Amino acid sequence: MKQKNVDISVIICSYNRAKYILDALKSLSEQSLPKSTFEVIVVDNNSTDATATVCSEYMKENTGLNAFYITETQQGSSFARNTGAKKARGQILVFMDDDAVAKEDFLEKIVSFFDKHPEAGGLGGRIIPLYIPCEPKWMSHFVSSLVGNFNYSHQLTTFSEDKYPLESNMAVKKSDFDTIGGFNENLPGVKGTLRIGGEGKDFFFRLKKLGKPIFYDPSVQVQHVIETSKLTREYMYRVASGIGRGERVRIRGKGKIGFVLKMTEYLFKLGASFTLGLLYLLQGKPAKSLPIIQFRIDAIKGFIGF
Repeated sequence: MKQKNVDISVIICSYNRAKYILDALKSLSEQSLPKSTFEVIVVDNNSTDATATVCSEYMKENTGLNAFYITETQQGSSFARNTGAKKARGQILVFMDDDAVAKEDFLEKIVSFFDKHPEAGGLGGRIIPLYIPCEPKWMSHFVSSLVGNFNYSHQLTTFSEDKYPLESNMAVKKSDFDTIGGFNENLPGVKGTLRIGGEGKDFFFRLKKLGKPIFYDPSVQVQHVIETSKLTREYMYRVASGIGRGERVRIRGKGKIGFVLKMTEYLFKLGASFTLGLLYLLQGKPAKSLPIIQFRIDAIKGFIGF
């Protein structure tokens, strides 16, 4: 029997998050939206831990949840997200991380938004960091975006020209997703120990070219687990340099002028980071100074291929 379509398809791309993905699935099981109106697609992107077992057992025990487990062997979140989107039956695609926990009205808020704003091309929501065991003293607003913290506005608004949602809490109409060809697989995200980021930025910039506004709604919320392994110098470098690598890929075809303009932007941001670092020093918060500067240096390293 052919399965009926649903309103929403929630796509969770997973890589070695057996420790946390159960909480993500539970949060979707407890949504205020009727379970018959949405599905959950877990795309395992070559996990080597117990992700497959955890998902299989949970889905067997919770048959009321329309949940499916599939695999994508091409490493990288863009490949996994595109695979999930191809399997999706919903008119709206929602992307959530495997270590995120959705608020109870998460999906209900998304459906309500698109009902009220049919002109919207996409939607992003708030991502609240859940530090384990606690927020480090060196963390600041200017660095926390690297670990997923996101709070663009205190009210419903459209994103400015150069801003966009983060991939761990974003929604888009499937028809628009298909029109722009999904995520750019030349920007795969994490691929082994290397990161080539910017896939979300590239996706939404192409979506904006359709002439549709992209909205932010702070009431559409998930909590995002930030464990100790994401608070290391190695991890922060991988993410920051990955942003630079992604920008290098994105400007291909723009020649030397594109490279010079982007490098000028990066150097300006580096200068601004020194100013911010100095301000933290003057406020008696020296631990927050260096990570801000290091973020910009690492992005430049990735951009120039260092």
